Amino acid sequence: MNSIEEGKQTPTASSNKADTTHSASDSDSEQPSNNGERQNWASGLEFLMSCISVSVGLGNIWRFPFTAYENGGGAFLIPYIVVLFLIGKPMYYLEVLLGQFTSQSSVKVWSICPSFIGVGIGQAYAGVMVLTYYSSLLALTLYYFVASFYNPLPWSYCREEWGSNCVDSYSKASNGNNFTALSDRLTSSSEMYFIKQVIQEYDDISEGIGLPSWRLTLALFVAWLTTFLVIVRGVKTAGKAAYFLAIFPYVILITLLIRAVTLDGALDGIIFFLKPNWGELLNLKVWKEAVVQCFFSLAVGLGPIVMFSSYNKFNHNSHRDAIIVTSLDTVTSLIAGITIFGILGNLAHNLNISNIDEVVRSGTGLAFISYPDAIAKFNGVPQLFAVLFFIMLFVLGIGTLVAQANTLVAILCDHFKWMKAWMVALATSIGGFLCGIIYVTPAGQWILNLVDYYGATFVIFGLALCQIIGVAWIYGLQNFCDDVEFMSRMRVSFYWRICWAVITPLLLLFIFVYSMAELKTLQYAGMDYPEAANIAGWVLLGIGFIQFPLWFIWTTSSNCNVSLWNTLQKACSPSEEWGPSNPDIRKQWLMFKAEAREKRNAKLKSNKSSSLFWQKLKNTFFNNT
Repeated sequence: MNSIEEGKQTPTASSNKADTTHSASDSDSEQPSNNGERQNWASGLEFLMSCISVSVGLGNIWRFPFTAYENGGGAFLIPYIVVLFLIGKPMYYLEVLLGQFTSQSSVKVWSICPSFIGVGIGQAYAGVMVLTYYSSLLALTLYYFVASFYNPLPWSYCREEWGSNCVDSYSKASNGNNFTALSDRLTSSSEMYFIKQVIQEYDDISEGIGLPSWRLTLALFVAWLTTFLVIVRGVKTAGKAAYFLAIFPYVILITLLIRAVTLDGALDGIIFFLKPNWGELLNLKVWKEAVVQCFFSLAVGLGPIVMFSSYNKFNHNSHRDAIIVTSLDTVTSLIAGITIFGILGNLAHNLNISNIDEVVRSGTGLAFISYPDAIAKFNGVPQLFAVLFFIMLFVLGIGTLVAQANTLVAILCDHFKWMKAWMVALATSIGGFLCGIIYVTPAGQWILNLVDYYGATFVIFGLALCQIIGVAWIYGLQNFCDDVEFMSRMRVSFYWRICWAVITPLLLLFIFVYSMAELKTLQYAGMDYPEAANIAGWVLLGIGFIQFPLWFIWTTSSNCNVSLWNTLQKACSPSEEWGPSNPDIRKQWLMFKAEAREKRNAKLKSNKSSSLFWQKLKNTFFNNT
């Protein structure tokens, strides 16, 4: 069951059952599903824009800056870029290929190795976890959007009840303020506004989570209503919307970047961000966080990339799109990092703080503190720019939320053929709204941090390891590369092969083992969670992790044979559903696979100069077929 085994079983050309399970269709027309026609993107550009809208989102604007902030600024950049090339790009391209090759959702693609279907189900579970709290970030965005119409901006000035340590965001601490106690920590009005006014956060949740804010609840409803109106119309409408969702945010982000780098003290913050602390490169925690950020930023391991690519035409140039999206994602993260660290440098300047990393507490609210603080410093019509900025954040967030919701709809509709897409979309939106209400309570950010840590981060990370092992080692690297070559009409390079088979799984395994070994009790803003909250977190983690062994046992037991080895082999062999959905293309694929195997076997027999093992190894990694 390894990547260099030549005797791998695949569906045969004589399997009439396999051929008849797919509706006839030309490869250049609508790509079908098992029952009825599966939609295609109107053009390849729609797929590219949709991938940009989901991968270039709040993961770059919201998560990347505060992850870099928590891990030493510039010290985080080198591990992030290394991880991008050795883990991020290979995983992203792998998911694109899986979806496009089969025209199936992230669960159905595991016909490639049925015993690993728990990977797809576990990833869907993690996607639901992200779906519930992601919408609450959009609720915060809409709250700030409405507040942006006030003059002056409500976060730009302090209230009397916030105390004497509050500093107006549009002024300097040194102007008219005398602080005799060095222990007094100055706090910007933008941070106080977020904590006291917007989320009304509790300092301790041991007594309960409180009642939801009606304003944030209303904003949450609007976010889900918008999502429903997009996903209920199908992929064609979503493809048209992707042009706006992908392009518009860059106009505002670049404008904000220009403003940020011109602020007083911005240079200190940017230097902190870009200057690496070489000692941190030996800190495995920084590398782990780089991997986690890479997954969240690219939306890998959650299902949207597989879902989007499943609507591609079979011979679409997905290699080009994967390179473009992953590269653009990195550039966007760097732009967002420079922008927010420039703002943090200005905050440190205004608050008379010498250390950039002491300016503001990290966490999910950092983007709702630092970005508004910069907007408050705009000399001309800050309200106009605030409105545009929070529209940008909302557009970025909607792009990701729509993709994640569409993923769940696709999974359910692919499995339960009797379900109507609009009904599933409605149920998903209602369920997402109801689950999201808990995040708009005074304890909402506490819960968000808990669910993100236990229900999403570790689950996605662990299952990604199983995902690449299932494809590269159980199905087989050579088998998979043959499929890619048939679909793309180009050889798979050594870079992709060595990453899929060796580098990526080994790095994921090493980081995952380290992460679990160093797993500590979670804290929020330096404060401990109640014991009940920690237990709830472990339950969330357990539900996600148990999916793989549970479904592995179930699939294996349903394929019982004479011996355990034969049972495992049958459970791990691709089912008749694996392969192109178009029956004509499927026949060509089966013939291509058979011819490729025959050529390799003939070459192995004729070459007596080296051992069989080294010949197979060379064929697998260096395209010698």
